[in-house]
Amino acid sequence: MKCELVIIHQETVDQVRLAIPDATKIDKMSELMKAFADPTRLKILQALRQQELCVCDLAVIIEATQSSVSHQLSRLRKQHLVKYRKDGKIVYYSLDDEHVSEILDRVLEHIDHA
Repeated sequence: MKCELVIIHQETVDQVRLAIPDATKIDKMSELMKAFADPTRLKILQALRQQELCVCDLAVIIEATQSSVSHQLSRLRKQHLVKYRKDGKIVYYSLDDEHVSEILDRVLEHIDHA
């Protein structure tokens, strides 16, 4: 069935258009969401929610190679989802800020709600 009457509510359209972030922000949002779209990266983020960890410990916890974990941590760092600090020769990783944990909470709430 095809709508015979096209009604555009211009005021509503204008308001919504103004509320949508610009293309640059949309692209950045898309890249950030891609970072969350990998099971290995999600496991790393969930582990780091518990406490600061080194690559070796993370690899054992998520049952992955150290090389794989390092690669994924690099991607997470580029998206400002994790940060690191050095203690001698050991590098420890943690979530970049509380926003990352909040995002993970909202996703879990949504899954539980659905």
